[in-house]
Amino acid sequence: MNVFEEFNWRGMVYAATEGLPEVMAKEKVTAYIGFDPSAASLHVGSLLPIIGLVHLQRYGHTSIAIVGGGTGLIGDPSGKSQERPLLTKEQVEANLEEIREQLSRFLDFKAKTNPAMMVNNADWLGSIPVLDFLREVGKYFSVNYMIAKESVKRRLEQEEGISYTEFSYLLLQAYDFLVLYDRYNCRLQMGGSDQWGNITAGIDLIRRLRGGKAYGLVFPLVETTTGAKFGKTEQGTVWLEANLTSPFHFYQFWLNTDDRDAITYLKFFTLLSQKEIEELEVSITTSPERREVQRKLAREVTKIVHGNTALASAERASQMLFGEEISGLSPSDALDIFGDVPSSEVSKSRFEGEGMALAELLVFCGLARSKSDARRLIEGGGVYVNNRRVNDVWRTLSLTESIDGQFFVLRKGVKQYHLVRLSG
Repeated sequence: MNVFEEFNWRGMVYAATEGLPEVMAKEKVTAYIGFDPSAASLHVGSLLPIIGLVHLQRYGHTSIAIVGGGTGLIGDPSGKSQERPLLTKEQVEANLEEIREQLSRFLDFKAKTNPAMMVNNADWLGSIPVLDFLREVGKYFSVNYMIAKESVKRRLEQEEGISYTEFSYLLLQAYDFLVLYDRYNCRLQMGGSDQWGNITAGIDLIRRLRGGKAYGLVFPLVETTTGAKFGKTEQGTVWLEANLTSPFHFYQFWLNTDDRDAITYLKFFTLLSQKEIEELEVSITTSPERREVQRKLAREVTKIVHGNTALASAERASQMLFGEEISGLSPSDALDIFGDVPSSEVSKSRFEGEGMALAELLVFCGLARSKSDARRLIEGGGVYVNNRRVNDVWRTLSLTESIDGQFFVLRKGVKQYHLVRLSG
């Protein structure tokens, strides 16, 4: 199997220019993908193109990641319904540093035979005079050609239209391709399907100015079967940076994948072989309740993004949600794991002296209707404090039993959690 065939069976080929399958079967090619520095982190929507570069390198091709220090100052209109606020040069530079670090987790920049490369298009876009650019690049693109591109056409149909700044983005990206073609013999640009117009513009420019043959390949935009936007949760965007989305929440995002999407995501976002994925696919039909596919998906993606240590921590935290004892849990871990569950605030003074009656606390938190109802729950074995079952209906809680003097985690039944925050 060559890399194009790998892309194909994984469902990663949305469209490709003519002749590309044959070239990738016979030759080693250099290919690039651009990454937008509009935020301080990439998100899970960036994972498919990143994995595309990883597959290329694994098959012996050369992968180039462009961090858009130049184009990031302009903003790509592709897939956007309105113009984004322009970032300052300082903001773009700060974002670039974070993105460089994230990409280094995936690509081997020190490989002996085909090391990946990372380049910044500000190195050439920031130095070419505007008149030279208009003469050398702009003259090869008619306005009719540019407004026919889908990304531009959609914006022109809206009331706000499109600014000249964003309208010029297509020319800048086409010039990127030309520069990489000249410097590194880069003949392939890849990206999401919304980048098709920008990619073909670069192919046209290379043909016109150099008489060369270049190619394009775009991946499908990832969607969920339920119709929800991929990479979004109730808490917001799922980022690749641990400070923005913790490894625990990252792991949970993949663990909660719908059965109908799980195999597709295994193909898209992991490096598992065809045989491994086909074996896992059987379990979706035979024992879906075990969620083996989702567990494997969450493990593989968390490992490649955050590493083995973070994966182990995320798995331990996930087990706590299903009843594992919480002893030794730090306050920060408690907030990370249980921060999204309902919570109540209680003064620490209530737990001093003889402590606070558990039945009273259950009523205060809304887990029981009355103290008698709370005692019936405890007697029936349905109440847990810090994931330890309580059997004594007259049980009181003291401050020493809390998590670092800051929290109690209450659980009613199998999954109904409540975080008690101690104040004062």
